[in-house]
Amino acid sequence: MVDGDADPGTVRPGGRTARVRAAVLRATGDTLAEQGFAHLDLADIARRAEVGKTTVYRRWGTVTGLVADLLTDMAEQSLPRTETGSLLGDLTANARLVRRTLTDPRQGALFKAVIAAATCDPRTAEALHRFYELRIQEWAPCVQQAIDRGEVPEGTDPHEVIRAVSAPLYYRLLTSGIPLDEAAADRAAEAAVAAARAGAYA
Repeated sequence: MVDGDADPGTVRPGGRTARVRAAVLRATGDTLAEQGFAHLDLADIARRAEVGKTTVYRRWGTVTGLVADLLTDMAEQSLPRTETGSLLGDLTANARLVRRTLTDPRQGALFKAVIAAATCDPRTAEALHRFYELRIQEWAPCVQQAIDRGEVPEGTDPHEVIRAVSAPLYYRLLTSGIPLDEAAADRAAEAAVAAARAGAYA
C-alpha cells in the first residue's frame, strides 16, 4: 500500500509487489514507445500488464505517476560509468552508450515520447530532469578523475562536461534527422574533451 503522504509512483515496492511493478512499468514503456504519451491510459496499462486496475490506480494514481516511476527505474537500471584511465576514453564510452540508447528502436521512441510530454507536463518534466541528473552524477566522477590527473584545468565543472557530451546527440535525435551513428558519438566526446582542456567549463 502506498503511504498516504507520498506522491503516487514514488514509493519503492519490494518483495511480492516487485513483479507487479516490473510488469506495469514494462507495459508503460511499451505503450510510450509504440503510441506516445497521449495514449497512456491507466486501465489499458493494467490490462497489458495483466494486473488489477485498482492496483494501478492506487499505486501510481496518474499517467504522470507512471512515467515518473518508469524514469526512476530506468535511471537505476542504466549501466554504470566506464573508467578507461583517460577522459577521452571515458567520455567516448559515455557518448557511445547514449547513442546506443537513443538508436534502440524501443528506447529511442520511448525517450522521444517522454521528452515531448515533458514540454507540456510539469511532473513529467521534473521526472525527466531527475533522470538526467542521476545519469550525470553517475558519470561526473570521470571528469573529476581527469582533473586529479591534470588532464583538464582545476575548477572544471564535471556536470557541464558530461552534459556537453550528450547535447549534440540529442540535437541530432530531435531536430536534424541526420543518422545518429558511432562517428557522431565519438565526435561529441572529442569536442567535449577539447573544450574542457581549453578551460571552457572552468
